[in-house]
Amino acid sequence: MTPETQTENLKLAGLLAAGTLLEALYLRMHSLYYLKNHAIAFMVLALAAGIVYLIALHGFEQARASRASFILLIFAALVFRATLWPIEPTLSDDLQRYRWDAKVQANGWNPYAVAPNDPRLAYLRDHFYEIMPGRETPTIYPPATELVYLATWKVFPGPTAFKVPFAAADVLVLLLLVWIFREEKDRAFRVAVYAWNPLVIVEFAGSGHNDVLALLGIVAGLALLKKRPALASVPIALAAMAKVFPAVLLPVLIRRAGWPAKRSGWWAAVFAGASCVITVLPYWQARGAFRADLAYYEARWKNYHASLYTVVDWLTGGGTRIPALVAAVVIGGLALWLAWKRAEPARAAYLLIGTSLAFWPNGYPWYFTWIVPLLCFFPNPAWLLLTVLQFLSYNVLIGYGILGQFNFDPFLQWLVYVPFYALLLGAWLLRRNRIEARETKSQTPAE
Repeated sequence: MTPETQTENLKLAGLLAAGTLLEALYLRMHSLYYLKNHAIAFMVLALAAGIVYLIALHGFEQARASRASFILLIFAALVFRATLWPIEPTLSDDLQRYRWDAKVQANGWNPYAVAPNDPRLAYLRDHFYEIMPGRETPTIYPPATELVYLATWKVFPGPTAFKVPFAAADVLVLLLLVWIFREEKDRAFRVAVYAWNPLVIVEFAGSGHNDVLALLGIVAGLALLKKRPALASVPIALAAMAKVFPAVLLPVLIRRAGWPAKRSGWWAAVFAGASCVITVLPYWQARGAFRADLAYYEARWKNYHASLYTVVDWLTGGGTRIPALVAAVVIGGLALWLAWKRAEPARAAYLLIGTSLAFWPNGYPWYFTWIVPLLCFFPNPAWLLLTVLQFLSYNVLIGYGILGQFNFDPFLQWLVYVPFYALLLGAWLLRRNRIEARETKSQTPAE
């Protein structure tokens, strides 16, 4: 056995050890089961998983691409998800709202037109009603997501089984990333960024958050773009109708498809518009209520563990109008500029979603899964660290469980975001200095 082979075997053994340790941590989470009542223990386990994940990524980056390492990567990723899928989603009660919206639709009601606390819906209430969020307002989930809820209710109505479509979408995202990076030498490392990410595994397999539907649309659109630029707008449009935030990608995608000079660009716009209309039609009668529901949500649910939004909010003396306006101008302006420049779509998505998360009025941990598939294309250390530090925000469950108060600790906001922005800025300055050094060297006359 050559020294090189011995070294590679040691690296593979290290990855196996990392995968085994991660699975042990997820098994421990599974044994806690009702995670909301064990918030501190959960955070310790999740942060430990994050540390192992970051070390494992370094291992995948250093290891030689091999069939064995890739099989280990995929097998372990599926095992991690299977371990957490059976637990009841208690870190967040959102899944119970998903089930409620599905039940409402199955009984002939429009979820955009009637709030859960409406007396006419009293006959639909069960013991999950009391823990369901937002009982005083109609749904604010976009129509594509509502259609998924309705379809799921007909097959998997149970409080845990309702996670099936979201867990399936998560696996589909993983498989699409495998296909996208199939010819890359470092494909194991790039796929591992998503496949082994603890935040992704906890939020989708454990909590069943619907954000993964948008991620599936984004990744599918990027996979289609090279050979089917017009059709690529369909999954992106459906992603926007599932979670709103991918809407900022549509101008970039349509422009990249050739609009206005090429017919494919016009077809991309038509397909995107048709996809949006088709998903809206089943709820068309309540179209007037949707704006009021969204306005209520913006006024009521804001500044939860946000970063730059919190800074703008503090500088302007509170309120929602100015921070929301700043966010709209920054994100919208960046989207139009990237569209005008015909930016490469994956990079544009990375920049736009990263900017959106920075200026978003809420910073729930599952929101930060939005950036993870794009980190496979652009593995930025600051963002990778932030996906781990977000587990600290679950500290809110301690006060919520005892006092019923849902307030993030400002100290923890600093602890999460200061390292992130410091590392982000430091990496940018280092990269800029290296570029300037190379340019200076290339301009120096040879002796």
